[in-house]
Amino acid sequence: MAAVEAEGVAEELRSTYATGKTKTFEWRASQLKALLKIVTHHEKEIVEALRCDLNKPELEAVVYEIAAVASSCKLALKELYHWMKPQKVKTSLLSFPSSAEIVTEPLGVILVISTWNYPFFLSLDPLIGAIAAGNAVVLKPSEVAPATSSLLSKLLGEYLDISAVKVIEGAVPETTALLEQKWDKIFYTGNGKVGRIVLAAAAKHLTPVVLELGGKSPVVVDANINLKVDALSAELQKFYGKDPVGCKDLSSIINSHHFDRLTKLLEDQKVSGKIVYGGQRDKTNLKIAPTILLDVPRDSLIMNEEIFGPLLPIITVNKIEDCLGFINAKEKPLAAYLFTNDKKLKEEFIRNVSAGGMTINDTVLHFAESGLPFGGVGESGMGAYHGKFSFDAFSHKKAVLQRGFGGEVAARYPPYDSGKSRFLRALLEGNVVGMIRALIGW
Repeated sequence: MAAVEAEGVAEELRSTYATGKTKTFEWRASQLKALLKIVTHHEKEIVEALRCDLNKPELEAVVYEIAAVASSCKLALKELYHWMKPQKVKTSLLSFPSSAEIVTEPLGVILVISTWNYPFFLSLDPLIGAIAAGNAVVLKPSEVAPATSSLLSKLLGEYLDISAVKVIEGAVPETTALLEQKWDKIFYTGNGKVGRIVLAAAAKHLTPVVLELGGKSPVVVDANINLKVDALSAELQKFYGKDPVGCKDLSSIINSHHFDRLTKLLEDQKVSGKIVYGGQRDKTNLKIAPTILLDVPRDSLIMNEEIFGPLLPIITVNKIEDCLGFINAKEKPLAAYLFTNDKKLKEEFIRNVSAGGMTINDTVLHFAESGLPFGGVGESGMGAYHGKFSFDAFSHKKAVLQRGFGGEVAARYPPYDSGKSRFLRALLEGNVVGMIRALIGW
């Protein structure tokens, strides 16, 4: 895609947005219902695309991608009228007599750049928020998951209003061309390196961004939870059997580049002798067994790069407090987890560890709660979404104050004197007695 084509797409969407149709409740609801039809009527095709890209097991595809999108759609449809409704706000004596409200309005034309690990859900979930908020949208799916990208282009083209919602497929040239255009918000999911490129491109147009990045998400396991010594290896064997790379319930690595990247982490001389479970690899089928590495050096590659694969390095500490310093010495993670029965430790962990989100005594589940914002902090990103937070991410909260022509405060205008000054000061402070005193010249 040339920059000229990208410019044409952006201009077409801006023309559509200018008609005002995407702002209406009816248009928003119709598009959300269309997305719901996609996941209802095309489940087999979606499962097949995810199997083709990631060899993703059907259960994971249905539950974590398809059902998750359906759930987001249903929530947005259920709450849309309430989300769109202006919020009344109390006013002060300063503007009396008056009324005030917060009016939520769409930002305009949105660019969503998606990723490949959950290529269906992570493409459509932000799209749901952008549509619910009344925007026109370009979705750029990840080229690293080509089957899902192609299917998204086909289905969204068939079901949605293509004058307001477009899918642009492609790789770096297409993404670069899109980033050269002016958008009213850019939503990017991926790694920090590309996140910086997105942020730099957005800065040229003062475009706000949501960056859903990653990094290393620590899991702290306290000694007091009665964890069996071989619990991890025993459970992994129960999950995937004695030949995990041959198990149909284990997803493949997305492509040979990422397979080689993960292999490099495992073959690092500093950790090659630290593997206590797993390590098997099948390059032909791009499969790596879930692998546990014990007491890896902190200067090893695996401890200093985002893993994004089935490798779990474990570090033991003498005191549980030592882990807090270790975590806080690194960049702020997208998520942090703690397993403990110690109430004080829970409180200390929540208070002292900065992360995008947390789950205590489980992992990942905070991601599934629509009432919680999902997003990073620092190196793990900026901005958040899910549920109402998705709607807010693509909206502007417009302050509206309405007054009649009566009740004008003459003290606001020149010529100024000490009486006016005392009156206005009392007015700002809400001091009724002081206002009366100023009016009668006391």
